[in-house]
Amino acid sequence: MRITKFGHSCVRIEHDGKVLVIDPGGFTSPESVDGVDAVLITHEHPDHVSADLLRRTDAEVFTIRGVADHLAAAAPDVHERVHVLAPGTGLTVAGLQVETVGELHAVIHEELPRVHNSGFLVSDGQTRLFHPGDALTAPGEHVDVLCLPVCAPWMKISEAIDFARGVGAARNLAIHDEIYSARGLAVADGHLGRFLGAAGHDYARLPEGADLG
Repeated sequence: MRITKFGHSCVRIEHDGKVLVIDPGGFTSPESVDGVDAVLITHEHPDHVSADLLRRTDAEVFTIRGVADHLAAAAPDVHERVHVLAPGTGLTVAGLQVETVGELHAVIHEELPRVHNSGFLVSDGQTRLFHPGDALTAPGEHVDVLCLPVCAPWMKISEAIDFARGVGAARNLAIHDEIYSARGLAVADGHLGRFLGAAGHDYARLPEGADLG
């Protein structure tokens, strides 16, 4: 499994000649979707889904009802390729096993309604990667690589640390990292590297287009 980090929360996975991309949104470079076979979208917020990027590919899109409804209204041409996934769904996408995890976005503020959100547990039979979207809902299963949200309006750094330690993945790849400045990210990286390193887990934040080696 080749794992490439693109802007913000977008992760590209390549395996056996097939390509799967998760959450190509408004902060993501267009080349993230070039040549993809399938796209997974965790929720409807624009930093996770971009109709313009989805129009760059004819790949099938797998997502939850809230995103499907959003695309039906905003991009009916894209909606024709959308497959709706229910909570707890398991399926094969681009040659990879995918399980949906969770149902709701993390709380931003108690006065704001919570949109639906589904994380994705992706496996090639050897490596298991978990992308939670905008939630700290653990899959309750073994994870080798955790796509770890680093900075968000709905999260503080202690929650990121505790979530990563609770999931217990050997490797943690920083995502949701376009909210802080470079200086702020350096602070977050310092905390996460220190706490996760003490627990025996690796932490990495990669530049755009870099692979998790």
